[in-house]
Amino acid sequence: MAPVDPHSYTDGAHPVISRAALAFYLDFAASTIHASAVLTLSAPHSGDLLLDTRALAVHSASTDADPPEPIPFSLAAVPDPVLGTALTLALPRDTASFRLTFSTSPAASALQWLAPPQTASAQPFVFSQCQSIHARSVFPCHDTPAARITFSLLLNVPEQLSAVAAARHVARRDPLPSDHRGACDDGLWCAPGRIVEEFQMDQSVPPYLFAFAAGSIGFRDLGPRTRVYAEGGDTVLDEAAREFAGVEEMVKVGEGLFGPYEWERFDLLVLPPSFPYGGMENPRMVFLTPTVIKGDAAGAQVVAHELAHSWTGNLITNKTNEDFWLNEGFTTYAERRIVEVVQGEERAALNMGIGWRGLNRMMERFKDNMEFTKLKPKMAGIDPDDVYSEVPYEKGFQFLWRIEREIGRPAFDEFLKKYIATFKFQSIDTETFLEFLKTNVPGIENKIDLHLWVEGTGIPPDAMEPDSATYKKICSLAAEFKSGKLPSEDEVAKWSGQEWELYLENLPADVEASQVTALDERYKLSESRDYEVKVAFLQLAIPTGCKCYFNEVEKCLKQVGRMKYLRPLYSSLAKCSSGEKMLAQRIFSEAQEFYHPIARSVAEAILSKHS
Repeated sequence: MAPVDPHSYTDGAHPVISRAALAFYLDFAASTIHASAVLTLSAPHSGDLLLDTRALAVHSASTDADPPEPIPFSLAAVPDPVLGTALTLALPRDTASFRLTFSTSPAASALQWLAPPQTASAQPFVFSQCQSIHARSVFPCHDTPAARITFSLLLNVPEQLSAVAAARHVARRDPLPSDHRGACDDGLWCAPGRIVEEFQMDQSVPPYLFAFAAGSIGFRDLGPRTRVYAEGGDTVLDEAAREFAGVEEMVKVGEGLFGPYEWERFDLLVLPPSFPYGGMENPRMVFLTPTVIKGDAAGAQVVAHELAHSWTGNLITNKTNEDFWLNEGFTTYAERRIVEVVQGEERAALNMGIGWRGLNRMMERFKDNMEFTKLKPKMAGIDPDDVYSEVPYEKGFQFLWRIEREIGRPAFDEFLKKYIATFKFQSIDTETFLEFLKTNVPGIENKIDLHLWVEGTGIPPDAMEPDSATYKKICSLAAEFKSGKLPSEDEVAKWSGQEWELYLENLPADVEASQVTALDERYKLSESRDYEVKVAFLQLAIPTGCKCYFNEVEKCLKQVGRMKYLRPLYSSLAKCSSGEKMLAQRIFSEAQEFYHPIARSVAEAILSKHS
């Protein structure tokens, strides 16, 4: 076997799946998908073929012929805790495509099923989150970004619901018996009260970008190729439409910086608050947490990041999770370039400042295992979700910014456009990027220690803290807090959530409870609508023993499932005394059914580590 990815059973000596024709019957009552998949290989193959699965019940395998011939298959007896379960198929001679029928588990790691009491519409809802290695819990596949696929998707849902996907919407129509290809029986597929939503994705994407959602979903148009969708009715939709009104202009800015937008549409779906990330860059249909709707258009920065992925991450993809910085470092750089044009240099510098603080915080988090402070860490046997951090984002950004400073922005812009044009619709590794860099910027290895940046631990000495008047002023005010000086109302009069976030991130960790309460009494940070501000404040307050804020902590952990907030709040509680540990355990026991499976696993790991 020739592994191509430490997180996949994919054998590099064999062809990979290049197209999937998927038919999904969504059984909300059972939190299960009954499914079929016709999988086409990149080249005909004979003999054993390994696919990735996790907690899937595989019912049958057959040739894609009329009549079909059964294909022998087996699932490994014991699942690997990280990789899941290998599915081995014994393919007949020169098999080009084959058919599988299977069902997902109610505990599928990619899927969250929400019952009517858990949604704003009082209708059931389901959504997928396949990054990093969770597509295998939805359908058998080569679940590695090295194996890009095109796909078609039929979603059979109750007729009162609608569905969206990271693909072109073809039709909403009545079910046909010929649709399901064995996913379930005709009577179930074509039952009264069911509807089929049909989608097609003809541009190749890595499996982690496969995405769909179904529920009571409405929409508002933002521009000729942009629309916002949401579950929750007119109020949420109207707020989202106001927050993201400038998205069409941002797409145009992105095109000016990085080249043509290749995905036709850039639509947004605001998910229920249990969504575990800020955003997910699914092509054509970005998934967003409702916490980015802040009422002041500041949420556009999250959208800028997901938009930037349209070029760096979706168009050019990291080959494995060991190369994750190629996705996120490039995208963080591209996001800040978009923000600089749309919102100005000072706003981009604040964004960089928050990132700089985050990068330094990661050095503390990984002080006992500095491997994960490398741009290219060794990840065999490691679940990517367990070590997800700001390192690939911010150290990757710093690396690219260092190159820009060395060769100048005009030259770097030309390099970036050439890089995107050369590798679009491909998955590449770090070594490929470095060779391209050295070829197109001759002598760069003599000016920048490329090996230190990629293979070295920690923050390289030629990384740079951002330099702006606003950033320096906020850091100066934060430094004065230690001596008891609070910022004046005049000094914060024009601050948005981002300025407050930067201020709080720069406060010393060993503050007194009285200082924390004084700050909150003046500025009501614990009540902020901006979760970035609220969580940064609560994270500061917890270690001081200010129990008056524990109700806010509990409300936050029960109302929002975004891991960016769960990690620091659960970690802060778990590191404190037994009383705080017990509080964390109780909150988790009461809130865990609200969390997406990925977030639930992360919170469990934090509590287990500090038990």
